[in-house]
Amino acid sequence: MSVATAAPPPAVAVPVRHRAAAPAAALTFVGVPAGLVLTGGSTDGVMTLTLAGTLALAALLLRRWPLAVLVFSVLCVVGLRGGFLVGSGWVWPATAAFVAVVLAGRVRAAVAVGATALLYGFAWDGYVDLDHGTTWAAAHLGAEALWLAAVLAAAHAYRSTRRWQGEVAARLAQDEHERALEARRRRAEERVDIARDLHDVVSHTLAVVGVHLNVALDAFDSEPDEARASLRLAQQVRGRAMTDLKSLVDVLREGTGPAEPAPGLDGLERLADQVRAAGLEVSLTEFGERGDVPAPVATAVYRVVQESLTNTVRHAGAGRVTVTVRYAPTSVVVDVQDDGRGADPVTDGHGIAGMRERVAALGGALTAGPSRTGFGVRAIIPVAD
Repeated sequence: MSVATAAPPPAVAVPVRHRAAAPAAALTFVGVPAGLVLTGGSTDGVMTLTLAGTLALAALLLRRWPLAVLVFSVLCVVGLRGGFLVGSGWVWPATAAFVAVVLAGRVRAAVAVGATALLYGFAWDGYVDLDHGTTWAAAHLGAEALWLAAVLAAAHAYRSTRRWQGEVAARLAQDEHERALEARRRRAEERVDIARDLHDVVSHTLAVVGVHLNVALDAFDSEPDEARASLRLAQQVRGRAMTDLKSLVDVLREGTGPAEPAPGLDGLERLADQVRAAGLEVSLTEFGERGDVPAPVATAVYRVVQESLTNTVRHAGAGRVTVTVRYAPTSVVVDVQDDGRGADPVTDGHGIAGMRERVAALGGALTAGPSRTGFGVRAIIPVAD
C-alpha cells in the first residue's frame, strides 16, 4: 500500500492504491486449494490447481485493473462451479480481488459484483444443482455473504485509516511550511530593527568623534596636551564603534532608512513605569556600572526587558515582576522573573524567538521557561573587550 500526499499548499485528499499484487497472488495460489479442501469443494485436483493458478495470475494485474480482475475472477469461479469442476465457493476464492477493488475506492462496484455472484450462486445451488437444496444453499451462501461483508468492511476501514493518515501528514507538512515562512518573515523584521540600530550607532559615533576632533583642532596650537587627549578619546570612541558595527553587520541582511533612535539602558526605568501603570508591581534593580556597555548590547538589554515585560502583561497573569540587570566587565546578565503561570505548554513564540536571535547575534544566549516563582527570562550578553 502507499499513501500519496500533496505538497503544501494546499492540502488535498489522499488516495490509497493497492500495490501488494505479488503477495496477493501468492496468498490466492495457496489459499484457494486450502479453502476448497476444507470446505469439501476440491472434486478434482487438476481443476483445483487450475483455478488457483488462474486467479493468482490475474491477481498480478490487480494494481492496474482491479475491477476487471475482480469480474474475471468471479466469472472463472462461476464457470468452474457451473461445470461441476469444483464443489464450493462463489465469492471467497476472489477475496484478494475484492480487497483490491475496495482499496482502489470502488466500494459500490465490489458490493455489486459480490451481491450478483451470491444471488447467482443461491439460484444455482438451490434450484439447478439437484444434490443441494434451498436450505443448504441458504446456509452456505449466508456464510459466504458474512465472509464477504467482513472482508469489504475491513478493507474499507483500512483504506479510510490510510487516507486519514495521509491527509494529516499533508496538513502537518502544510503547517510546517507556513511556520517556516512566518519564521523567515519575523527574522526579516528583526534584521530591519538591527539596521535601525546600526544607523543610530553610526550617527552617535560620528557626532562624538566630531566633537572631539573640533576640540583638538581648536586647541592644537595653544593647548597641545588637551588636543592630544581629545584625539585619544576620539580614537577610543572609534574603536568601540568599530566593534559595535561589526556585531551588527554580522547579522544584517536588509536595511531601512533612518528611524527613531535605538532605545538603551536609560529607557529601562521608563519601561518599568509603563508596566506599573498597567497595574503590575515592578522591581528594577541594576548592579555594576553602565559606562562600558556598547550600544548594541545596551539596545539588546532594553529589547529583552521590553519583550519580557510585554509577555508578562499579556500572557502570564502575574501580579509582580522582578527585573535584575548585572553589569560586569565581560558580560551583561538580564534576569526577568514574574509570579504568573507563563505559557502552558511553553512555546518558542515570535517574541522569544526575536529576543533569542538578537542576543545570539551578539554572541550571547537566552533561556525562557517556567521557574520556581512563575515564568522567567534570562539572557547573558558578552561585552567585547
